[in-house]
Amino acid sequence: MRRPKLPKSTIECPTCEKGGGFPLKGEGFSRRRFLQIAGTGIVASYFADVISPRLLQGASIAPNVYLRSTAKNCIFIFLAGAPSNIDTWDLKEGAWTPTDFAPTTYSGGNLRFPQGLLPNTAQHLDKMTFVRSGLAWAAVHPLGQSWAQIARNPGGATGSIAPHIGAVVSLESQVNRQISDVLPGFIALNSAGIPSSGYLPATYAPFQVLPVSTGLPTITHPDGSARFTDRWNFLHQLDANRTSGALGKKTLDMNNFYDQSKALMDAPGINGLFSFSADEHTKYGSSTFGDSLVIARNLVAARKGARFIQATFNGWDHHSGIYDKPANNVNSLYTQCAMFDPAFGALMTDLQAMPGSVSGKTLLDETIVVILAEFGRTVGVLNNQAGRDHNLRMTTVWAGGGVRGGQIIGKTDPTGNNVVDYGWSGARDIRPEDVTSTIYSSLGIDYTTVRHDDPLNRGFEYVPFAKDGTYKPIDEMF
Repeated sequence: MRRPKLPKSTIECPTCEKGGGFPLKGEGFSRRRFLQIAGTGIVASYFADVISPRLLQGASIAPNVYLRSTAKNCIFIFLAGAPSNIDTWDLKEGAWTPTDFAPTTYSGGNLRFPQGLLPNTAQHLDKMTFVRSGLAWAAVHPLGQSWAQIARNPGGATGSIAPHIGAVVSLESQVNRQISDVLPGFIALNSAGIPSSGYLPATYAPFQVLPVSTGLPTITHPDGSARFTDRWNFLHQLDANRTSGALGKKTLDMNNFYDQSKALMDAPGINGLFSFSADEHTKYGSSTFGDSLVIARNLVAARKGARFIQATFNGWDHHSGIYDKPANNVNSLYTQCAMFDPAFGALMTDLQAMPGSVSGKTLLDETIVVILAEFGRTVGVLNNQAGRDHNLRMTTVWAGGGVRGGQIIGKTDPTGNNVVDYGWSGARDIRPEDVTSTIYSSLGIDYTTVRHDDPLNRGFEYVPFAKDGTYKPIDEMF
């Protein structure tokens, strides 16, 4: 069978193991990384001026912007490595399709779904919306992953200073924070190496957590709280420059980290939010990813200030052996879905069962759940290694937070490679910038915002060109 022509990318992927020419691996575009690579001559002391991000000083917005404001929280599930669309979210059946995928018809005949591969997820299809007209900008892992999380080209003019989407959400949520909101606004679970807070203060950087059943390992001092308080007060006497701002943004960032940590240590019951029982571990699939979703559930249910929770699940880069059955530590679509499916199914069940902050609403009603990756995978017959390579066509999956479930937005041709109906008012491919605009709009954040406090003096757009109407939310979902 002839393989269809793929959407063209201007950036090719030489290999999966090798990164491209962009310094995106590892720590990503943190502020420290920015100072190492940008070559602009900007020094860290500049950032001492950016000390009041709660006030969007001099920010501008586009006129007559309608925001959905349907969600209070976002759970952002990032499937790094990129799963195959035509085997999951946009099922295309052919001679390649394993029989135990058990394709089943749902939504009155409008949806074919691999019920055998994702049985728990299938139980929640009436709450989920599939956006199939998505298209990534680049088929390179590091570049595509950063692009999806900062809503712009990492190699572009403002890519080097851009904060993660979650950092923007954290910043914007500051004006509504209460005294009881002791959690960081942006918490990242099992998400090492993601973009950070860019040029914004470190207060809005992701609070990184690797899930363990006992919670945060250093939340209590081994010598007791009294001894810790004594040493804390002594530190402040010795190190006054850290809090004054006299030594620039780096010291202010460090002070913010200290203050956040102290608040977590002092608040009762915090460690329980990052802990899970053996029964919960089993219910969510007995995996680190499942543990991440248990904690994500706990954090949004606690209502203590965490507004954006990212859970990253690596291992979807199946260039070979994509249908290999589980055995001898094989990594295949089967093994990945065996971890994803029970975890996501349990999360959806729990969010629907837990009460929201408003009478009559559930936690799912108040939490927008987004599943995405950096791009998709090739369609049709498998490659000569029985796998699928990189492809720009992709699907994003949405649930909760005002999203009307049971929808399919966008229709692809029988190969799954080309769009025959975009399915939305934009009448074009849906890009990462549109996805970000949708998240912001659902949370009541003006996606057309342009801040005028960036170190490049260009004006920092939350979503580039959104103010001009180039990118916008996918309103048809709501």
